Amino acid sequence: MAIDKAPLPPRWRPSPLIAASCGLHAAALAGVLVSPDWWPGLLALLVANHAVLTACGLVPRSNWLGPNLTRLPPAAAARREVAITIDDGPDPEVTPQVLALLERHGARATFFCIGERALRHPALCREIVARGHSVENHSQQHRHNFSFMGLGGLRRELSQAQTTLAGITGQAPQFFRAPAGLRNPMLDPVLHALGLKLASWTRRGFDTRTRDPQLLLQRLTQGLAAGDILLLHDGNAARTAGGQPAILEVLSPLLEQLAAAGLVPVTLKEAHA
Repeated sequence: MAIDKAPLPPRWRPSPLIAASCGLHAAALAGVLVSPDWWPGLLALLVANHAVLTACGLVPRSNWLGPNLTRLPPAAAARREVAITIDDGPDPEVTPQVLALLERHGARATFFCIGERALRHPALCREIVARGHSVENHSQQHRHNFSFMGLGGLRRELSQAQTTLAGITGQAPQFFRAPAGLRNPMLDPVLHALGLKLASWTRRGFDTRTRDPQLLLQRLTQGLAAGDILLLHDGNAARTAGGQPAILEVLSPLLEQLAAAGLVPVTLKEAHA
């Protein structure tokens, strides 16, 4: 009897820019072998190429280095859905208050959690999921040098966070957000191998350094439309003049404006269901 085999996952395919960069490097090597005197010009071409790759990695919403979710799928936009994403937690002071505000408004959100913080507050991660939200991968340590890491370092950071968060919540993350949104060309094959989708945002309030809730709200809602992905922070949140974490002062008015516009906050998983 023939046994059906599970279909193999699709092979990773580099973005056109990365494929062209690999071709350029191969051509430069061949050129030096053919004529060693060409090396200054070829080196200049390679330096320019690396400058372009670096610039693309410094633009969080760029898709030149691989697929990057900056808006929800058209079907979700047609349902008038938006996604509120909350980074850098869980935070034992801020996250419970964020959960209470979301529940009060009947809204769902996506929490991009740092693995090490999740290990310190596992019950809080489980509470996020129990309340209908989702926990996604924001790396294990949120390293400041994340965008300079090689394949091995990136694989460890993401796979450790994947194991940590899945072990705590019982649900494997489906999405990844790079620390500060910065990355390099080696991230995309790692994401593919782990079955993760890179997610950035449509608009953000810069609430890790902006203390004015009105300015934050303006940045988040100016031109707001169905399908948008909004970025806030429960970890590393700036403090308002009154000493409150910025997210706690901006979240309720934001949710009120969404409701008034007929927009429904859902998790990234729900939007892609």
